[in-house]
Amino acid sequence: MRTFLTETGVVFHRYARQTLRSRISVVFGLVQPLLFLCFFGPLLRDVPLGGDGDSWQTLVPGLLVQLGLFSALFAGFGIIMEKQFGVVERMRVAPVSRLALLLGRVLRDAVQLMVQSVLIVVAGTAFGLRAPVAGVLIGFLFVALLGIALASLSYAFAMRVSTPQEFAPVINSVSLPAMLLSGILLPMALAPTWLDVTSHFVPFRYIVEGVRAAFVGHYTDSAVAYGALASALLAAVSLTVGTRLFRKAGA
Repeated sequence: MRTFLTETGVVFHRYARQTLRSRISVVFGLVQPLLFLCFFGPLLRDVPLGGDGDSWQTLVPGLLVQLGLFSALFAGFGIIMEKQFGVVERMRVAPVSRLALLLGRVLRDAVQLMVQSVLIVVAGTAFGLRAPVAGVLIGFLFVALLGIALASLSYAFAMRVSTPQEFAPVINSVSLPAMLLSGILLPMALAPTWLDVTSHFVPFRYIVEGVRAAFVGHYTDSAVAYGALASALLAAVSLTVGTRLFRKAGA
């Protein structure tokens, strides 16, 4: 166990240093949610959204989930590039646990996501967001679990394709419907009945609603419980499936 944790830590530090050397990737990962925050958020100030919080307590939680959704799903691009430069081939012959190779990368992604999430909340506060600290921390936890889940699947899938041209269309086909049906920008309660019903089959909806409930301080609300359950189950299932696929791919 100690060896496994050490190996995971080594892989994590390697990719953390790599991230610190290319801070521009962290910054550009924030561009889309910040644009929504700046240009879309002010439009919602006087719009009745049907929730208990104000427009910022509705939009910012959605942007956090959006950040986790997109940054984690596209994490696999890194492995595709490493395969092309022979990095993965060298790792295959290293005496390191395949699970450690996956978890080290995933933990780096989770930490990066948390740093970006903090920046989004700080920017949201400047625009007018007011949320309890405990609620924000709960939101960060849900988003971290989401990032861990989706990054695991992204890396596993990336190991089974050869080029970005194979990877990108599949990820885009998954991420766009997931974003639209999870109510990231606007609550699904505003949607037509058929669309609202359909969105209940998307686990990201429960995470979004759980983060929103936490941001208004409703910690005992069923939405928080469902959000916790959805994020925990998604992380558990995705890590299990991702690990099996990653090992079979021979990373």
